[in-house]
Amino acid sequence: MKTEIVVIIDNKSNETLSGEWGLCLLIKYGDKNILVDAGSSDLFLKNLKELGENIETIDFAVLSHAHYDHANGIPAFLDNNSKAKLYVRDTVDADCYVKSLFFKKYIGIPKRMLDEYNDRIERVSGNYQISEGIYLIPHSTKNLSKIGKNEKMYRHTKKGWMPDDFSHEQSLVLETDKGLLIINSCSHGGVVNIINEVKKALPDKKVYGYIGGFHLFNKSDAVIEEVADSIKASAIDYVCTGHCTKERAFAILKEKLGDKIEQLQVGLRINI
Repeated sequence: MKTEIVVIIDNKSNETLSGEWGLCLLIKYGDKNILVDAGSSDLFLKNLKELGENIETIDFAVLSHAHYDHANGIPAFLDNNSKAKLYVRDTVDADCYVKSLFFKKYIGIPKRMLDEYNDRIERVSGNYQISEGIYLIPHSTKNLSKIGKNEKMYRHTKKGWMPDDFSHEQSLVLETDKGLLIINSCSHGGVVNIINEVKKALPDKKVYGYIGGFHLFNKSDAVIEEVADSIKASAIDYVCTGHCTKERAFAILKEKLGDKIEQLQVGLRINI
């Protein structure tokens, strides 16, 4: 299936378009147009227009996970597109925080979004197929709450403060002519874990590529090198990363992965 990915929002601007902390991707997959996330604000609307894309032609949207820098633009998307469903994990709620001692900062979705747009939101569970060749794959790796605790990311639940296990995070996976393409905007559950989860969910298919942030901006050089080595060992052919990977980590990944890796930036068009 012919596939084009257009980067609408990323931290890295280009000569004519502004970026912001967040991510928004437009995916043209055969006759389907898919929006993945919508950045931190309504800036994606301006960039869509500048890139010559029509928001009304988007058939459905996917929220990769329940953080503000991917969800704050979603209400503007739903207000300006009259038909698209928004696919989220059934565990999504307005309850994500960064917590350290007595300091708590809300980093979740717009707090009233789920109620105000209830008729447009599709909550899904398990491995979910949206359409032919289009899948939503959740985490199946155990004990991801350890990552949440290390990142000081918590959810405020009826049982109290719980380390985030990233059950609200999902990968959009597409069958392309070259193999499976994984799109996971922040990869909080771990890049290598996610590659293995997709291989387990779709065992008879080759994983070709991975697009998204890798949440490596706060990791040591040694950890980043280990991730790069694991990506190389996974035998995937293409990686495009930015956003929460950031420049230092990208430089280390580039040194290890060479031509296999490309930098995300606003306006980039990826054809597969």
